[in-house]
Amino acid sequence: MLVKITLRTVLEVTLVKIAVCVKSVPDTETKIRIAADNVNIERSDVRFIISPYDEFAIEEALKLKEKHGGEITAFSIGGDEVVEVLRDTLARGVDNAVHIKDAEFDNLDTLSTAKLLAAAIASGGFDAVFCGQQGVGGDNNQVPSMLAELLNLPQATAVVKLEIEGSKFKAEREIEGAHEIVEGSLPALISAQKGLNEPRYPSIKGVMAARRKEIAVKDAAALGVAGQFAADKRKVRCVELTLPPPRPQGKMIEGEPEEQAKTLAKLLREEAKVI
Repeated sequence: MLVKITLRTVLEVTLVKIAVCVKSVPDTETKIRIAADNVNIERSDVRFIISPYDEFAIEEALKLKEKHGGEITAFSIGGDEVVEVLRDTLARGVDNAVHIKDAEFDNLDTLSTAKLLAAAIASGGFDAVFCGQQGVGGDNNQVPSMLAELLNLPQATAVVKLEIEGSKFKAEREIEGAHEIVEGSLPALISAQKGLNEPRYPSIKGVMAARRKEIAVKDAAALGVAGQFAADKRKVRCVELTLPPPRPQGKMIEGEPEEQAKTLAKLLREEAKVI
């Protein structure tokens, strides 16, 4: 008598390590002023927050942790303003925070930023790396793709829907005029677009717990990159910051509706030159 035994291999792989890249940016309600050196913003009295697109990245990492287990580490480059931003990530449920801080890292261009993040993340054995689609302020939308290339990871950018099962991911991303489905294997880098999820707010309990957590600080020497990001080593540098020109004051058009319409059409044609 022959007995047939069927063995089924379960491919479910628990995510054990997730990295999230976070940028500190001025509160979107802040009135920006140019500093005296004309290449920085005036930072006094400016409140810094998590870049809004990074909030979607953090939330997606938290959802994956809740489903698959594991731990999340947030990475952020910058000065003292980064500390409160990293504590915000911890208050939301992120497990660890790494503050990448060194005078050598001031005013980094996008490629230098990606290289520095890669140096901090590369040896961590992360199963997934999350970024916001872009950092509000510069709005360059370059660092996620550069970082994926430097880490030699598959990537899906501008993601609005993500599914991860086992060692595979399926991402829906926005492209011009359509949506595209991308499938790949972990580890991978995902950049988050608005609509991917609804970011949670930190709880009071989370805020209090975050105050007691240690934030690791990594400088150039600790990352093994001393001297590599000095200003004279960069291919791109900021020459000058300028504010947008002030908007001209609006005009009030007097008269009856018919007369107003004629005057408006004339102004649009002769002054605004849009018709």
